[in-house]
Amino acid sequence: MTEAAYLAGTEAGYERTFTATVVSRPPGAIVLDRTFFYPVGGGQPADRGWLTTSRGERVAITDVRKSGEAIVHALAKPAPGVTLPAPGERVEGEIDWARRHAHMRLHTAQHLLSALLFAQSGLRTRAAALRIPGATIDLESTWPSALPWTVVAESVGAELARARDVRIAFVRRAEWDRAPSARSGAVPLAPHVDPVRIIEIDDVDRCPCGGTHLRSTSEIGPMELSAPVPYAGGSRVGFTLRGLAAHSERVTP
Repeated sequence: MTEAAYLAGTEAGYERTFTATVVSRPPGAIVLDRTFFYPVGGGQPADRGWLTTSRGERVAITDVRKSGEAIVHALAKPAPGVTLPAPGERVEGEIDWARRHAHMRLHTAQHLLSALLFAQSGLRTRAAALRIPGATIDLESTWPSALPWTVVAESVGAELARARDVRIAFVRRAEWDRAPSARSGAVPLAPHVDPVRIIEIDDVDRCPCGGTHLRSTSEIGPMELSAPVPYAGGSRVGFTLRGLAAHSERVTP
């Protein structure tokens, strides 16, 4: 079992390095007792980065995925002479911060935009996908023709000029089920989720999520929106954030 340390709170998303103990070493990968590397899921890509062994040798992490109660870190082929750490060995993890922070900006922006779209149109988000430098949001129905997109775009621009605190809270499943947020529920929570991890944006949004997020919406930066288009029986909205170059999926040692 791996402790998913990245879930602990907003500040956990800002951890760039950490120490952990190797639990096992499946082929081409490594499992740690705890990790701040985010595994792919919920529309957010996995973190990338590096592990440094107790001998000072470095190996790249090329992918991170959940496997039951373990989080598996895929390894790049080590450089000649590098010995991979054995079970029981202490290692240091280092997260590719530029990639991580880009995903935090995109994910928090997606929550903010999903909340504003719901407030304007009543449409919930049924899926979202982050891909630097932008993201897409899939809404549960077609965009209402009576609602001009310019009105929504203006409200988004005004909201991005504010600085709202972002917090993470944990509530018992029974409590959440008694009073879920209005915009959540397009994708039902799995039965085993308890407690429920909630992302809260001051006075704007409250929604279950397992991703990494910013401390404040002030870190999102300027956004460029694209108008809704029909998609899979609903509608899709896209956006990009300025200052984010397309990020390679390749990580070098």
